[in-house]
Amino acid sequence: MPRPHRQHLRRLVLAWVALLIAGCGGHSQPAALSVGTSPDPQSQVLAHLYASALRGAGAAVRVAPVADPVAGLDTGDLTVVPGYTGRLLAGFAPDSTARSDRQVYWALAGALPEGIAVGDYAMTATDKPAVAVTKATATAWGGTDLRALVRHCAALTVGAVAGRRPPAAVGRCTPAKSREFPDDAALFAALRSRQITAAWTSTADPGVPDDVVLLADGRPALVRAENVVPLYRRNALNESQLLAINQVAGVLDTAALTDMRRQVEAGVDPQAVVDAFLDEHPLGR
Repeated sequence: MPRPHRQHLRRLVLAWVALLIAGCGGHSQPAALSVGTSPDPQSQVLAHLYASALRGAGAAVRVAPVADPVAGLDTGDLTVVPGYTGRLLAGFAPDSTARSDRQVYWALAGALPEGIAVGDYAMTATDKPAVAVTKATATAWGGTDLRALVRHCAALTVGAVAGRRPPAAVGRCTPAKSREFPDDAALFAALRSRQITAAWTSTADPGVPDDVVLLADGRPALVRAENVVPLYRRNALNESQLLAINQVAGVLDTAALTDMRRQVEAGVDPQAVVDAFLDEHPLGR
């Protein structure tokens, strides 16, 4: 065979191999899903929990710390953002008067912009604003629910940790402005020493001591619900992935949420905390 023809044939073979390699490389892996989290421990717990659920459904997932997860979801930078029904509703529909679990959930679903959907909410996992009183106060009031507080509204002196934004009113009771304390320890010390009558906290706050009473909300609700719930980009999850994030609602409760938050606040890695929880409470069972 003449040498020039042999060189031409070699170039054709090399070109064909290059096309084959390029073709194989064109089948890229699906882009990783992203679950948004803000820096606080509770947000980290939820983000890693939903990310683990998605990984269990076979997805590649990254947890993305961002200043405003909901904004990242709206722009398409994030795929899933866990949160709480009431706080999310306040962002999308600040004038809504919904309070009960179901009312808040459906009001949130109806207020979401095009392109964003809401998954199942955890009926038993909440971080709802709550009022703590001493056992002596609860006995004197003759009740352990928020209606007892409403009956004694005029004499209330309420405290809260600085930076928290408790509800302005509980039913028809609008307490005087809360006294602020630097942390839970100072807040509950003031409650025990009777510097304040009641302390604003929340149902999943790990700083609530055992020697106080959290006043229960009843029906109709006096304080807006705050149930764990995921928001997600429409058409970004397949059927098995959507099922996976909805299964979180079936295993998570307030006690577990509080315990995981306590561990993360103590410095334990949030993924390790979530892994231990899911080992004991596997999804889909």
